[in-house]
Amino acid sequence: MIVAFRKLPIRILYLYLKHFKMYLRILLLMLIFMSCSTDKTSPMMKKTKTIIRPDYLNRGDTIAIVAPSGILNNKNQAIEDAEKLILEWGLIPITGKNIFKKNNHFAGNDKERLDDLQWALNNKNIKAIWCARGGYGSVRIVDQINFNKFIKNPKWIIGYSDITVLHNKLNNLGFESIHGMMAINMEEKLIEISESIKSLKDCLFGELKSYRFSGSELNQIGKSNGILVGGNLTLLASQLGSKTQIDTNGKILFIEEIGEYKYHIDRMLQSLKRAGYFDKCNGVLVGDMTDIKANSPSWGSSISELISKILKPYKFPISFGVEAGHSKLNKSLILGRNIELEVKRSETIIKF
Repeated sequence: MIVAFRKLPIRILYLYLKHFKMYLRILLLMLIFMSCSTDKTSPMMKKTKTIIRPDYLNRGDTIAIVAPSGILNNKNQAIEDAEKLILEWGLIPITGKNIFKKNNHFAGNDKERLDDLQWALNNKNIKAIWCARGGYGSVRIVDQINFNKFIKNPKWIIGYSDITVLHNKLNNLGFESIHGMMAINMEEKLIEISESIKSLKDCLFGELKSYRFSGSELNQIGKSNGILVGGNLTLLASQLGSKTQIDTNGKILFIEEIGEYKYHIDRMLQSLKRAGYFDKCNGVLVGDMTDIKANSPSWGSSISELISKILKPYKFPISFGVEAGHSKLNKSLILGRNIELEVKRSETIIKF
C-alpha cells in the first residue's frame, strides 16, 4: 500500500487523504448520534443507584396535606386533627386547595388532584407532603407529574396503599420516601395509633434507628442488607411492565395487602415471581395481610403459609409479622433506605 501511495501524483494523494478525513468525520458523527438516540430518557429521570435522602424536618418547617387518590367524604375532622398534630410537632400545616373536591370515586378530577400534588412538589417552602388517603387514583396521574423542581429541592412524601405508585416512582428516580400512616388515619382513637404517630415523627425528624418485630415459625432466618422497596402487593403487581415497575436486584422487598382473596394474593405473588422479582432479591418483609376474604372452596392454608410456600425455595431471609400496612399499628418504613436485616425465629431486627 505504501509503494502504491508513493507512485500517486501529489495532488491525487492530497484529494484522497482529504476525502478520507471527511468520511472519518461522518462516521464519527454517526456513532455519536446513534449512542445518543438509543436513550430518550432525560438524564435526571433515569433510574439511579444513588439514593438521595430529603432533609429531615426542623421546627417551623411546612407540611402540605394533599389528596392524590380517593375521595375524602366526611373526613374534615380527620384532616383538622392531622393539622393539629402537625402544629404540636412545631411545624406548619397547609392543605391543597382541591383536597375536598369530589369527582365520583376521586378527590377531584385527575387535573385537580395533579395540580395539588404538583403545587406541593414545586413549592420550595414545603418540606414534606402528607397524603390524605389512598384508595385509588395515583396511577391515573403519576405519568403527568413533573419532578424537575422536586429533584432540585427533594422533600418527604408520606403514605401507603395506593401511594405505593408514588413511592415506586420516587425509588426509580433515586429518592427516599416514607411508607407510613396517612392524614385520615387521625380519625382513629389516639391511643390505638400512638405508635404509628411516633414512628412517623421519628422518620421525619431523623430519629428512627431500628425496629424489633416478633418472630414467626415461618421466618426464614438469615442476615442481609439492601435498599428497602415495595408497598402494597396489588399496586406492585399492577405496575409490572410499566415505567413504575421497580428493580428488586440486591434489595429488600416489603409487601402488605388488605381485603383480597387468598387466590388473588397467590396470583399476584406468582406474577412477581415470573417477572424475576425474587431471583436476586436480598430479603422479603411481609407486613399486615388484613381482612383477607374467605375462599370458596377453602384455600387449605393460612395466608402466611401461602406466602412461605412461594418464597421458601429462595435463600434470602424472610420475615413475617412486620407491623406495617393496613392496620392501626402501622409503623413507618423509610423506602429507599439501605437497611440491615436480621431474621430469627424469635424476632426480626431492622436497622435504618
